[in-house]
Amino acid sequence: MKILAFAGSTSSTSINRELVKFVLKDFHEDEINLIDLNDFDMPVFSVDREKKGFPEEAHHFLKVIEECDVIICSLAEHNRSYSAAFKNVFDWASRINVKVFQSKPMLLMSTSPGGYGGGNVMNTAKTFFPNFGADVKDTFSLPKFYENFDLESGIINPEILKELNDKIENFKHQVKS
Repeated sequence: MKILAFAGSTSSTSINRELVKFVLKDFHEDEINLIDLNDFDMPVFSVDREKKGFPEEAHHFLKVIEECDVIICSLAEHNRSYSAAFKNVFDWASRINVKVFQSKPMLLMSTSPGGYGGGNVMNTAKTFFPNFGADVKDTFSLPKFYENFDLESGIINPEILKELNDKIENFKHQVKS
């Protein structure tokens, strides 16, 4: 199985990227393409800029989605919504193909330092992404990242780790059956 994985952040210290990398350890048998949104840097979307053509990076983002079987992503939450970097990539790509996620099964995640774990962006995305071609199979939100996650060992809260492991197994079962 070909997995496309990314964090909805361009931060060099992205906690969402750490969560994605942790989850990918459970997919060691699969082909993984872990992308960095910094590689898809584009001008801020506007209709005026669109009239001049689409950035190559937007086409490239759609191409990496086309080439995968499933998507695993963890969205950063900025002011209760998507990060500006992710939203910009998404805006450009959606103008080329409104079904950005191309009917690919998705494990959708979020985390944040706070107790809601990026729940605002998660709730928006899980209802919004299907309109753009995402087949959201399961979701996971990790609250209080710095209390529940260790960079060496991953999720250290046993109840949360069990919840995530159950969701990973459920996701695998859905996409491999």
